Amino acid sequence: MTAVPEPGRADNLVQQFLIQAAAKGDAPFLWSKRKGEWTSIGWAESARRVAALAAALRSLGLRPGDRVLLVSENRPEWAIADLGIMAAGGVTVPAYTSNTAADHAHVLRDSGATLAIVSTPRLAATVRQGAEGGDCRALIAIDPVPDGTPAAHLWSDLLARHPADPATLLDQARFGRDDLACLIYTSGTGGTPRGVRQHHGAILHNVGGAADIIRQDFPLGDDRLLSVLPMSHAYEHSAGLHLPIGLGAEIAFAESLEKLGGNIAEMRPTVMVVVPRLFEVLRTRIARDIAKRGCLPAWLLSQALRLDAAPRLGWADRLLDRLLDRTLRAQIRARFGGRLKALVSGGAPLDPEVGRFFRALGLVILQGYGQTEAGPIIACNRPGAGIALETVGPPLPRTEVRIANDGEILVRGENVMHGYWNDPDATAAAIRDGWLHTGDVGAIDGAGRLRITDRKKDIIVSDKGENIAPQRVEGRLTSQPEIAQAMVAGDRRPFLVALIVPDRERTGTGGDAASLQAAVDRVNAGLSVIERVRRFIVADEGFTVDNGELTPSLKMRRHRLKARYGARLDALYDR
Repeated sequence: MTAVPEPGRADNLVQQFLIQAAAKGDAPFLWSKRKGEWTSIGWAESARRVAALAAALRSLGLRPGDRVLLVSENRPEWAIADLGIMAAGGVTVPAYTSNTAADHAHVLRDSGATLAIVSTPRLAATVRQGAEGGDCRALIAIDPVPDGTPAAHLWSDLLARHPADPATLLDQARFGRDDLACLIYTSGTGGTPRGVRQHHGAILHNVGGAADIIRQDFPLGDDRLLSVLPMSHAYEHSAGLHLPIGLGAEIAFAESLEKLGGNIAEMRPTVMVVVPRLFEVLRTRIARDIAKRGCLPAWLLSQALRLDAAPRLGWADRLLDRLLDRTLRAQIRARFGGRLKALVSGGAPLDPEVGRFFRALGLVILQGYGQTEAGPIIACNRPGAGIALETVGPPLPRTEVRIANDGEILVRGENVMHGYWNDPDATAAAIRDGWLHTGDVGAIDGAGRLRITDRKKDIIVSDKGENIAPQRVEGRLTSQPEIAQAMVAGDRRPFLVALIVPDRERTGTGGDAASLQAAVDRVNAGLSVIERVRRFIVADEGFTVDNGELTPSLKMRRHRLKARYGARLDALYDR
């Protein structure tokens, strides 16, 4: 049997998986909950299904380099489809389940995908509508679709008709690290998505670097990642799928955000990869639950936060710290399954106050940083390097980061994309002299840790020429219990204004204006004069994926919000 390579050191992603699967045999690999019960598919069985899908795709005419659209919620078939497409020599084109027919039409037309794999009848109908008049000639349905659906093939039938040997597939997987693995379309916080050309080496570079960090600071063994973010997002694709494959870890697919708490308790993960918005939601739920339990738990929480902020602990505080370990923190760790080594935050800046909340409760928070164009991981905090929640930690191993004269973060390494699909002008603008120009602004501290201040394009410049980072102000606003979401504006204006989504449980269905004003006043007290929010309006509804105001990875689509509320925000300056 071929020796298992070090994580990320294989020639390609398929080879990494097949060698790991041969070594792991029938051990559990992919977990999902069906009919109220968690069941797993073993490594060896997963490899057989990957081999069968690769053979089936070739029988449908897939040629090396052909693109295949993949539209599915997180489930074992997503992972098998991704690996099967690449094993057949194809290129995975993941798309979000929240995409409209127009969104799918753009991705299909731009990528030239010739096949599509879709999970449910509802998603199949949307994809078929978007595929009209395009190059997509066949659709593979994971769940049965209505009889008579044109050019549709049932997943189970295809796999049954094309059994294949994973060992033979391993011999055939001769593509290299520079070969294209997937086209991941950026989620479009500012406009039309572009296809990022991620090669096998870019993702494997992320796997190797992240694995090096994990092995330095945490004991490995019986690891299980709970997958929460969409697999179609670059962050989850690399860190939630291919990293656990490299580590030989299990993957459990959460049922939904609403059932996340129960899934954590049931599956007892060792690692979770999440975005800051989920941390904010979890913090609100935990704080509310503690408050409902009475004065003692609330006092313990206040003391945990106080001790976390203290520069050093006296003997009395050390005794209190031990008490917290045996009471409140033990209860929180149990709530997260009791085996959790780390929560890894990425996809957007984490408000340091949110990070301190979880740290005070005894959980390890590792904030990372990256973007789709870089595999996506660029840097990550790690305990051994000293966690500073205001930073995203040192760059990944074998990743170069430097700061340009205007403060922009530049990145160079194997993780950098090979460019945007069919967009040489955008590629030339993004990659210059081998350096990826991230569009983010930051600095490197004395310990080599990267600190992100803002997006270049999001920086607000006042009418006096002062630069203001909106994400810092927005993070302070949403740290208040009365405010669920917020966006600030004020470019070329004399002061900042805000769009606020109230926490309806705190302020009532209409959003109590006095409570919101008090919350804004508290925030302003800790901000500089130019950062203070002078006026605000209340949003008609929350920012959601369904209404198009959040990306599927829960980042604000500022251009959508400004289009909807811009006139009302502008009117705040006329008072």
